[in-house]
Amino acid sequence: MATEAKYSIVREVGRGSYGVVYEAIANQTRSKVAVKRMHCNVPENVELALQEFWALQSIQRQHENVIQLEECILQNGQVFQPISHRYRKSDSHLLLIETCLKGRRCMDPKSACFLWFVMEFCDGGNMNEYLLSRSPDAQLNNSFMRQLSSAVAFLHRNQIVHRDLKSDNILISHRRGSPIVKVADFGLSKVCQGKGNVNQHRFSSACGSNFYMAPEVWEGHYTAKADIFALGIIFWAMVERITFRDRDTEKELLGTYICQGKELIPLGEALLENPNMKLKIPLKNKRSMPDDLCKLLHDMLAFNPKERLDAFQLEVRIRQISYGKKRQRSVS
Repeated sequence: MATEAKYSIVREVGRGSYGVVYEAIANQTRSKVAVKRMHCNVPENVELALQEFWALQSIQRQHENVIQLEECILQNGQVFQPISHRYRKSDSHLLLIETCLKGRRCMDPKSACFLWFVMEFCDGGNMNEYLLSRSPDAQLNNSFMRQLSSAVAFLHRNQIVHRDLKSDNILISHRRGSPIVKVADFGLSKVCQGKGNVNQHRFSSACGSNFYMAPEVWEGHYTAKADIFALGIIFWAMVERITFRDRDTEKELLGTYICQGKELIPLGEALLENPNMKLKIPLKNKRSMPDDLCKLLHDMLAFNPKERLDAFQLEVRIRQISYGKKRQRSVS
């Protein structure tokens, strides 16, 4: 099977440490797709590719606000082998595990080994770029908060902990002119075994992006509630347009932090150093944030995970806040 005949690459749209994302065309339907290529030449890359594969494959039904996997293809040299398509999957990925996790390339050490993820195409870029290119809009922010809380609750119900939520990993699509958020990039995610409460599972490997990591992640003892802390950072930064400049890329990113002189300290790290620190919410303008939203953010960013909302509580609370809702005119 020749992937070149099935998809035509149009352009590169993103590049990271572990993969490249392209805009492509499905030649049979002429529809746009996003194609993510991950090089499986070292165990670390393979682990990330497999985490993303397992997370997206484990979802039995699709959610509007979670990126949809169309197909996954294993490339070994010039040979392209589909290992999943929508809800159908094969056991061929076991070959990838057996060969690559031992530090070898697939089958032939001299041939290139890649995992290709074919996913739905999002025409609006990532949420960070989308929001920073527009004026603040409370109704849009409210819509994004509802969509994201619904997406994370869906993932947690399906025993998936994302572990790298940030505005760069949230994509924007459009449906009938309205922006729809899509949680993407599951390379650091974990699929929990069993069907119990996802918040009972414990993780020890500290991972994610510094400015979005919960205090307990820095310590290496955390649960799915770390995703809620990351969402709290995103929501607060979204509402007040708090940004910082990434040292490596020089990109302006939405995110909250603590200032220590000229140093910007991630909020989770600062809370770990001083658990009694009182967060100043709102930070910029009292009128930009009603009291119920302030309380919600405090509950999402609680230092103690036991006092922090879980995804299911957040999904309910987010519908109740007054922020961004149109005021009803009184009828006399």
